Order: sequence, then structure tokens, then C-alpha cells
Amino acid sequence: MSERDTAGILVPPPLLYLAPLAVGYVFSRLYPVRLLPPVAADLLGGLLLALWLAVSIPAILTFRRARTSINPMAPSTALVVTGPFRFTRNPLYLGLVFGYSGVSMLTQAWWAFVLLPVVLVVMQRAVIEREERYLERKFGEDYIRYKERVRRWL
Repeated sequence: MSERDTAGILVPPPLLYLAPLAVGYVFSRLYPVRLLPPVAADLLGGLLLALWLAVSIPAILTFRRARTSINPMAPSTALVVTGPFRFTRNPLYLGLVFGYSGVSMLTQAWWAFVLLPVVLVVMQRAVIEREERYLERKFGEDYIRYKERVRRWL
């Protein structure tokens, strides 16, 4: 495999979520906002973290069964279209949205939600669009048909 056999992603996607989450947390400590009672924030945050696990663990296991890397910066050796990938082309990124939102709620880091749309735009442009071009180059018509059947997010 050549060095060109990647999507050309420059930053690991979890870092694209973690950095704004940290900034939002710091801002929320400096400029606190209470939008929900702590019990409600804890319940919603816990539910969102459970969704993160419910989406991410099956996606990771599906990658392992297909014997391809979960790392989008590494070459893909198989087109994964089973498991949660039957419903969304990006279950791991969707899971990161749930995890980001859950942590934001549990810590009442409401400013992090202000940054979430920026995270999603960066993910779309810097990661997802690059991955889609790469997978189309690598898997051709199989990937194009998959894209026609399955939504990018939900």
C-alpha cells in the first residue's frame, strides 16, 4: 500500500471533538450558565453517554470483524456496510456527538454546545468529505451504491 492509500485526514477525529469540549468546559467554569436542574442534566447526560456506547461499541466491533482499521488516518482494507453502518455511514462520529453532548450536560458545560456546530462543520469538511472521496476512489461502485442507500448521519 502506498502512502496515498489514505483519506488524507490530518487530525484524529476524537481530538476535533475534545479540543472544543475542553474550551467549552473552561468557558462554562468562567461564565457559568444553568439551563437545567442538576438532576435533569445528569439524567440527560447519562442517557447521551449510554447512546455513545450503544453506537460506538458495535461500530468498533464491526470494524474488527471486517479486519480493517478504525483509524481514518490509516488505509481501509474493507468497505464496512454491516452492523450500525447499515443505518448511518458514520456511526463513530455520531457516537462522538452523543459523547460530547453527554459530557457537556454532565458537567453543565453549556458553552460547549455553542461550539458543537463548528465541530460538525470541521468534521464534515476536514474528515467526512475526505473519507468519502477516498472510499469512492478505493471501492468505486460498491461505495457509490452504499452512499445511495445509507445516509451520512441518520
